[in-house]
Amino acid sequence: MSRLILIPGVLAVCLGSASANSFEDTARVRSVEPEYERISMPRRECTVETVYETRKTQSERSYGGAVVGGIAGGLLGNQVGKGHGREAATAVGAVIGALAGDRLDNRDRRTEYEQVPSEIQRCRTVDDWQTRVTGYRVVYDYRGQQYSTVLRDKPGKTLPVRVSVEPLLP
Repeated sequence: MSRLILIPGVLAVCLGSASANSFEDTARVRSVEPEYERISMPRRECTVETVYETRKTQSERSYGGAVVGGIAGGLLGNQVGKGHGREAATAVGAVIGALAGDRLDNRDRRTEYEQVPSEIQRCRTVDDWQTRVTGYRVVYDYRGQQYSTVLRDKPGKTLPVRVSVEPLLP
């Protein structure tokens, strides 16, 4: 049982000695180019428009002519015929008199059309495209080798680098 506990400890020591050693150094920056991203910033754009509606207006309708004409027509119809013919003539006279009286009374009635303005708000979504820098592509030299990376911020003339050294195992 104690041998099983010792084996993981020995393995950890052996692997720890094979791990890489690292240190910090400075590399020379060759070029820096910004990298861009286009993003859409939607916004709401509203305008107010004046629209004209046509409205129909009429003067007040009068019913006095129809009433007077109906009574006058009924009286005149009652003077014609005998028995059931007199009743029919009275009814027809009342209808014709009401129609004639209504036409005479409302002959000056006018229909007018009026343009009435009203405001309507119309809205739409407009895409505002904006370009922004997302990072910088940096090309740098370290000990005669050229490397590149993308950084969030723009570097100066030099760039700190972490160098890792580990032995090659046969």
